[in-house]
Amino acid sequence: MPQVRATGYPAAVVFDAFGTIFDFAGPVIRHAAVLGNKAEPLIATWREKQLQYTWLRSLADRYADFERVTADALDFALESLAIANPRLRGELLALYHELPVFPDARRALEELNALGVRALILSNGTGALLDANVRRAGIGHLVDALLSVDTVGIYKPSQRVYQMAVDAVGVHPGQIAFVSANGWDAYAGAAFGFRTIWCNRAASPRERLPGTVAHELRSLGDLLGSLESRV
Repeated sequence: MPQVRATGYPAAVVFDAFGTIFDFAGPVIRHAAVLGNKAEPLIATWREKQLQYTWLRSLADRYADFERVTADALDFALESLAIANPRLRGELLALYHELPVFPDARRALEELNALGVRALILSNGTGALLDANVRRAGIGHLVDALLSVDTVGIYKPSQRVYQMAVDAVGVHPGQIAFVSANGWDAYAGAAFGFRTIWCNRAASPRERLPGTVAHELRSLGDLLGSLESRV
């Protein structure tokens, strides 16, 4: 990473991983195309239950790592749609270890690197899962640190998760830009004190949650303009 940071930019930019840096939905939908009209309901139910299980386990103080939660959510989705296909199950879970990087995310990381701005990933994913995807995508030299919720044993939107980024960078939350494609995550990061950019790829309505998002983008191609001179 460059050692001299350009002026007018935050001390660091912290990114969510899945849906923000790594494209999960696209590859899974293409892979599950053999299911016909069950493909999209499968993906939607899987993602919904995955998030629900992270929140419910956090509330119940029954932490299990993201790979376990993801497998449990997939099993629920498969059973709910009466899909009995062990091979498909294994293939879908394996996809999480080899996700492509969104082209706009790669460009954003390269631009931050050229400016000397630190980039970190803060994710619900396990450290092993994050490391596998970063290595496979060849972006390790663009990312300063991989921060997994495994360290604190609770999922987003717990403030203990966002505090990990503050501890890693060593500055006030307001000096950190937080970027997420998940609206609930973006709002929670803003409520924590980050200057938050919501990459609203799906053009979703705003969340009715605490926190004020500083910028809403459709693509990370516009990220640098939203970061300048507001630290």
